[in-house]
Amino acid sequence: MYSLVFAILASTSLALILKHNEKKEGNTLLLLTGNYLSASLISLFFLLNDEVIYFSWETVLFGCFLGSLFVYTFFAFARSIRLAGTALSTVSSRISVIIPIILAIVIYDEIPTFTHTTGIAFAFITIFIFYLSLKFKKGKKIKGRDFFSLIILFLGIGINDFFLKLFGHWRPPEEKHLFLLCIFGSAFIYTGVMSLMKKGQFDRPSFARGLGLGVPNVLTSYFLLEALKVLPAFIVFPTMNISIILLTSIAAWIFWREQLNLYGKVAIATGIVAIYFISI
Repeated sequence: MYSLVFAILASTSLALILKHNEKKEGNTLLLLTGNYLSASLISLFFLLNDEVIYFSWETVLFGCFLGSLFVYTFFAFARSIRLAGTALSTVSSRISVIIPIILAIVIYDEIPTFTHTTGIAFAFITIFIFYLSLKFKKGKKIKGRDFFSLIILFLGIGINDFFLKLFGHWRPPEEKHLFLLCIFGSAFIYTGVMSLMKKGQFDRPSFARGLGLGVPNVLTSYFLLEALKVLPAFIVFPTMNISIILLTSIAAWIFWREQLNLYGKVAIATGIVAIYFISI
């Protein structure tokens, strides 16, 4: 049970650190560079502690490819928080679980149950309410690209999750730590090169926040796997996803007085319902 609590706290901190960086007008690129540096070092530590290190070029190349998607998705998350707020961005990232479910249905012929179908329906309803929440947000003229950032976040995290599922089907589990190192290591190289090409002033606070961000980024996966060893998945996933949404929303209101209009509150409610049915 403690592992599940730590996984929830680690995952919640990701959105809050991104929001804090945005409030401090930090450099998102340097934040991500620091994030992937510390995540790479932690992944390397896990790999070096394996009794036997398994290696294959398929895993290396696949991890490097997925690392580029991770970078793009994190940029989308940061932009979405700036435009739509922390709570709605978190809901968008959480209901993205329908993407790997739909792809699994198409590719692996997995048959959805009635409850899964109900959850998927609520997820699409939530996405539409997202649009209404942004459209009627006070003091802000909403453009198409604002809502588009939520869609990119939704698709990006969902596709990333499916590729992680694909790795589990395709590659041996002994290469898991190598795979994580390739994801975070390649993402660090991508963001590091982009930072050097910018040739701007080095923002030390943003980089330091990024180093801190990398710790919960890795530990979320670690504690989630530990929680699944002692608790059934139908308890872990609904509890984790719903708790993250609620904690993020409460923290955003406490620290930054982030307000939600009626549509935003309804979107959180329907998103929680969607996650509950999808995760059963």
